[in-house]
Amino acid sequence: MEVTEVRVFLRNKDSNKKLKAYVTVTFDNCFVVRDVKVIEGSKGLFVAMPSAKMKITCPACGHRNVVRSKYCNQCSANIENQQVKPVQTPEEARQTEHKDIAHPITPECREYIQKKVLESYDFEAAKAPGSEEYESAHSHDFID
Repeated sequence: MEVTEVRVFLRNKDSNKKLKAYVTVTFDNCFVVRDVKVIEGSKGLFVAMPSAKMKITCPACGHRNVVRSKYCNQCSANIENQQVKPVQTPEEARQTEHKDIAHPITPECREYIQKKVLESYDFEAAKAPGSEEYESAHSHDFID
C-alpha cells in the first residue's frame, strides 16, 4: 500500500485552535480517506483519523441522541440509564463518545501515514501567507 496523494486544507492560522488542518489521503490511486486531521498536541503535531460521534437511541421515541445525553432531544425522556458503562478519565470519555471510521491496524502503517501527512502539512503551511517562508519569498526591496 502506498500513499499516492495528500491534499491539505489548512485551518485559520490566526486562531489558537489545536486543529491545524483537514487532510484527504489517497492510497494506491484508488482509495480515499477524508477528514483526517492534523492536530497540535502537547508533544507536537499528530494525525487523527476520521471519527464519528456515537449515538444512543431513546427508548421512548427512538430518536438518536449523542452518547452521555441525560434527556432525549426529541421527547425529553430520561435516557441517562441507557448509557454505556461509567467513564473514569477524560480520555476514556472521548473514546466512548467518538469512534474511528477508518484507521491503520499496525503501528508501522500509522507511522507511515502520519509521516506522509505531516510532510505535506509542513509543505503547505510553509506556502501559506503569514509563514516565514512565504514572507521571505514574497518580500520586495523598494528603492527610493
